[in-house]
Amino acid sequence: MNIGELSRLSGLPVKTIRYYSDVGLVPEADRSPAGYRRYDHDSLVRLDFVRTLRELGLDIATIKRVLERGEDLGAVAAAHAEALGVQIRVLRLRRAALRAVSRREPTPAELDRMTRIARAGTDERRRIVDEFFDSIFAGIAETPQAAQFTARMRSVSPDLPDDPTDAQVDAWIELAGMLREQDFRARLQEMSKRSFDPGERRLTPTDMSEISWFTGHIAEHMDAGVAPGSPAAVPVVAAVLTRWGVADEDRDQLIDQLTLAVDERAERYWRLMAVINGWPPIPATMHRWEWFLNALRECRGPLA
Repeated sequence: MNIGELSRLSGLPVKTIRYYSDVGLVPEADRSPAGYRRYDHDSLVRLDFVRTLRELGLDIATIKRVLERGEDLGAVAAAHAEALGVQIRVLRLRRAALRAVSRREPTPAELDRMTRIARAGTDERRRIVDEFFDSIFAGIAETPQAAQFTARMRSVSPDLPDDPTDAQVDAWIELAGMLREQDFRARLQEMSKRSFDPGERRLTPTDMSEISWFTGHIAEHMDAGVAPGSPAAVPVVAAVLTRWGVADEDRDQLIDQLTLAVDERAERYWRLMAVINGWPPIPATMHRWEWFLNALRECRGPLA
């Protein structure tokens, strides 16, 4: 068949077929007496194969190696699939950044920051997280308990999967921005220092069952409409202080500790981590702590 017939059967333009012939991908089977290219059925099969590989994104040089040198097509396909996976992940991050931009009106500096976050690869994301931890753990007392705590925190750092969902990408964009906030870092650094200060007596519980009791206790009264400054809040606060063993004279110290610890960003950090790492959703409880802190401040006088 001539090149026109091959074009009709394959659906490819004559110009494309001629180019593939010139570079050796689909050489003609013969030449007519007048010098025109002639092709056979094998040429059509080879042309379909070349077109398929081109549609999959393989370049001319790679296809030529597969056809002429017998290079393992499976290995070539695997390598290109991995490269496409990287491109897809980058595009998802960029799309998430664009969505974030569309939801707000960022300053030029914020836009630049979001763009750099979206372009960050695995190593860069790890560097952002490590640098964040380095900053908040700087200066804390060097004790076995502190070392164990910092190691545990680093072990549960955000780990964006190779094939993240849109929600995971959005969560990473938000979290990466939060990790760069200097006032958030300073707050966490102060919390870390106090946690391991031998002269600081912690008045709030660390046991999860106690924390669960607390949030349930506060939720019961919050959801019933009890305001933190109302007389009805007094016995609610008193029950908590009695259970925790906090005396009236220690109330100001407890207020000081909670003022530092009650920060929506700290809870948001863990909720974003849950999305990124594929953990079960973490319920919001910080508003319960805020209610209790406000009640502590406003319910002055004996609580008994």
